[in-house]
Amino acid sequence: MDLNHIMEEISSQIQDIYSRMEFTAGGVFLYLLAFLMLILPLVIFGIESLMGKVAPPTTSSTKIPKPPPTKVQEIRIYPIKSCRGFKVHNAKILKTGLDLDRNWMFAEASTLKFLTIRQISDMTLINTKITDDDALEVSISTKPNIRFTIPAHPSEAWLALNTELVKDCEIWGQKVDGYLYSTNLTAPFSEFFGKEVRLVYKGPTPRPLKGNADPQVLGRVESTKFADLMPVQVSNQKSIEELNYRLKSAGEPSISIERFRPNIVVEGDQPWYEDVWKTVRIQPANRSAGMDEGGVTMDVAARCARCQVPNVDPDTAVKNKKQPWNKLMEYRRVDEGITFKPCFGMLCVPRGEGEISVGDTFEITEVTGDHKYIPGM
Repeated sequence: MDLNHIMEEISSQIQDIYSRMEFTAGGVFLYLLAFLMLILPLVIFGIESLMGKVAPPTTSSTKIPKPPPTKVQEIRIYPIKSCRGFKVHNAKILKTGLDLDRNWMFAEASTLKFLTIRQISDMTLINTKITDDDALEVSISTKPNIRFTIPAHPSEAWLALNTELVKDCEIWGQKVDGYLYSTNLTAPFSEFFGKEVRLVYKGPTPRPLKGNADPQVLGRVESTKFADLMPVQVSNQKSIEELNYRLKSAGEPSISIERFRPNIVVEGDQPWYEDVWKTVRIQPANRSAGMDEGGVTMDVAARCARCQVPNVDPDTAVKNKKQPWNKLMEYRRVDEGITFKPCFGMLCVPRGEGEISVGDTFEITEVTGDHKYIPGM
């Protein structure tokens, strides 16, 4: 409800009170009640504005201009959840996300519950890379002698010989299946974590999407591996530039977009225009915008509501106590479904599979003003 609607409702209630008032002790009380009914909503509205809650987004009933096509600027993959990822020039988009993205996670050995930067910022010091012979190499930047290598695309036969399939791994309260690697492989990493951990590769049973991509919302059943919510996160370079301008104006250092752990970064046309994306398509740069052939279409399911992971410097694992969280809270609490968190980036669900490359055309095919976050974890 906007301020005009609030004032109309207050006016109606005050007129009703006034018609019943007498200049008695009871009447004075009613006068005070009417005054409070007028002032309190204005005070609340002002406080919310000062705290960074912006006006609700344009609704679908209003004509929203479609942003112009842009280009894919970066593609990033994070093989192990919450660990350091890397850039690639091209990647395969699967229906569950980018190939190799968040296929593994570290878990507590005793509970098989996933571990995350949210509690252990040092996880950003764990590096990953894909070797020329299609292996995943895992190392620790502060302990260069600690590393292991495993197949990046393990076969069922390899997994049967080298791992144990279990069904009680846990991520965000969900029980999922996973292949447990040998404790001998991860023993040095247990020392790094300060407790025994296991490396887990996502098992064959699909992990269904929830929240904004629940089948009743999305219209179909989709799944992902160990991403928090959705298969693909897309961010806008213009938005990080605008955020950095605000940070520097406040005397704070600028930050890299890596802190937000996106899969795809687009050049963008203007800051925050991603808020209205509904459907997008990535296709080779040599194809004209609007062509259906040879591209990957994704539904933009929701804004990415942020925790304080972006406060962690991925190079040092040092967590800033304030930024960029505080700055984002000032003006990026834009989703009425989750007003206590700021938003940066969009969460997407592929409709199909295909190859994407840096430089590809990123086209916004549909827009909306109706994005509203639905909890999914």
